[in-house]
Amino acid sequence: LTHKVSEKVGGAEGTKLDDDFLQMEKKVDTTGRAVLDIMTKTTEYLQPNPASRAKLSLIGTMSKIRGQEKGPGYPQAETVLGEAMQRFGRELGEESCFGLALLDAGEAMGELGAVKDALDMEVKQNFIDPLQNLQEKDIKEIQHHLKKMQGRRLDFDYKKKRHGKGVLEEEIRQALEKFDESKEVAEQSMFNLLESDIEQVSQLAALVQAQVEYHRQATEILQQLSSKLHERIREAQDKPRKEYVPKPRMILELLPPSDSHNGGLNTTKSPGPASSPGPARTPGENTQRGTDADTHTHRSTYKQRLTDPHTET
Repeated sequence: LTHKVSEKVGGAEGTKLDDDFLQMEKKVDTTGRAVLDIMTKTTEYLQPNPASRAKLSLIGTMSKIRGQEKGPGYPQAETVLGEAMQRFGRELGEESCFGLALLDAGEAMGELGAVKDALDMEVKQNFIDPLQNLQEKDIKEIQHHLKKMQGRRLDFDYKKKRHGKGVLEEEIRQALEKFDESKEVAEQSMFNLLESDIEQVSQLAALVQAQVEYHRQATEILQQLSSKLHERIREAQDKPRKEYVPKPRMILELLPPSDSHNGGLNTTKSPGPASSPGPARTPGENTQRGTDADTHTHRSTYKQRLTDPHTET
């Protein structure tokens, strides 16, 4: 530990590693950083919405706790849109051109959501999972070997520096052997990783192929939907246009307040043909007759009250 501090702070000269080893170490470090960043960016590509990514991550965590291989799934944006279209299409009904078109579009969006599910699963199994396995096993194992080698290198340098000051030559030789052994193991593991990078190329090809298949199916679904919608347009254009026929307007007759007329409004609609051969009366005559009848009733009630003192007021 003393030598390590001295080397880092005081600039003490330590055992140097050859250029080939340092180059491999640099490439492995770059590979590890690339794998981590690309896995994150791929997940963002599949689910741009941060809320959806958080939901996906939570589902994956709960699935691991429950021992499930995969989560119950999460709604794609296409699926949510399709459900809304179908719901309102049903509300509008089959008599509505827009309603029928919404049903067509909603069904297609549901199919797009299913295709997107397949893309997510394909990319996860054939791209993200292999990269994660590479990061969590191979690269971590190399990092462990490098850390162990660095510790033995510092131990060797310390004992070499203490030669003749209580450290025997045999101890220095043993420290060198352990350092060389660790260096060889680390070098071999880095070499194997870098020489097998064709596996990462195959995984990248799987990512591209999954996208090709997704876009092919999505294009087919959207082309079919486009044809359906254009057919709806042609059908609507071929139908004869309906003319608006206004309903008969109400006739306003202001009558005196009574039990039979609420607020004096008569909602009689436009008059139809006469039901009796009697002479037609004008609205003014009808109003006058109604007024005379009400006046006669009022006078009769008033007269009864004068003659019968027990009548309720």
